[in-house]
Amino acid sequence: MSDRLDRQIAFLSEADKLKSILRASRLHDASRFENSAEHSWHVMLYAYVLADQADTNVQIDRVIKMLLLHDLVEIDAGDNPIHGDVDVAAMAAKEAAAADRIFGLLPEDQALSFRALWDEFEAAETPDAIFAKSIDRVQTPIGNLSNGGGSWTDYNVSFDQLETRVGTPVNRGAPGLWEWLLPKLRLFFKT
Repeated sequence: MSDRLDRQIAFLSEADKLKSILRASRLHDASRFENSAEHSWHVMLYAYVLADQADTNVQIDRVIKMLLLHDLVEIDAGDNPIHGDVDVAAMAAKEAAAADRIFGLLPEDQALSFRALWDEFEAAETPDAIFAKSIDRVQTPIGNLSNGGGSWTDYNVSFDQLETRVGTPVNRGAPGLWEWLLPKLRLFFKT
């Protein structure tokens, strides 16, 4: 029992480092950049509040678990801004190695379970993961609408880029949410 608790506490202590990973997105009031732990909490809340936007076969408790775990790899890999210029294959390899290390801190049963949820989220093929990805992608645009453009301005994002990188996954997992957001984005980008 002591070894199990030692491993669980080691994982939880490591997870605390997520609070130090700054993202490219700002808070709604634009006062500062958010950290990855704040982002994870906020997208979990989004999923819980917006659960009625999911298909009926989506299990929100699993979605929330995926969102809880999805960015822990940033402890090692750093934030990967969606509009940044990143080598996607290199970043995926870096994140997979981070997942191996971080989830490997846990007892084997939890390590396997948590890693399976993370892999499912990354693949975005199941209804739960598709909805989780859509929620993860929609949080920042809603924040950018509140803070005057935020990371869109920093990365010189066009409406077409936003529609491709955000619209496609959001529409895939939460079409009603994308339908609500699209006119607001068109107004902001004046398209």
